[in-house]
Amino acid sequence: MEYRTWAYEDVLAIAAMEKECFSDPWSYKMLADTFFNGTSLTCLAEEEGHIHGYGFLIVAGDEADLANIAVQEKSRRRGIAQGILETLEREAKLLGVRRLFLEVRVSNAPAMSLYLRRGFIGRYVRPRYYGDGEDALVMVKELQD
Repeated sequence: MEYRTWAYEDVLAIAAMEKECFSDPWSYKMLADTFFNGTSLTCLAEEEGHIHGYGFLIVAGDEADLANIAVQEKSRRRGIAQGILETLEREAKLLGVRRLFLEVRVSNAPAMSLYLRRGFIGRYVRPRYYGDGEDALVMVKELQD
């Protein structure tokens, strides 16, 4: 599996995967705007020209928010999300990011398990955060030198 930064040509495929993976997906325009805004760190998991997953952070000074991470359903349980997250964390540290934040659906046990294994700690719940009314757990990780 190769982990690399997104290319603009990837955004259409990422938008399609976004629709497959999420009930409230980012639109193509939102993803393209994020790609061009200069405050994003992106990672794509690719094997033999096939995109298996992606993720991106929005960076603000020494903090960053994990905006999204997704892996195609048929490619899950292979450590791809962990590889994406490790890549993003490593790149964020190089930019001077010291703290990562994320929101995760309280019903998404597999994602929470990954984040806990990677050193994230649950801080608080945002009630009715998602469009369908589900709560989000806000998690934080301090990046060490």
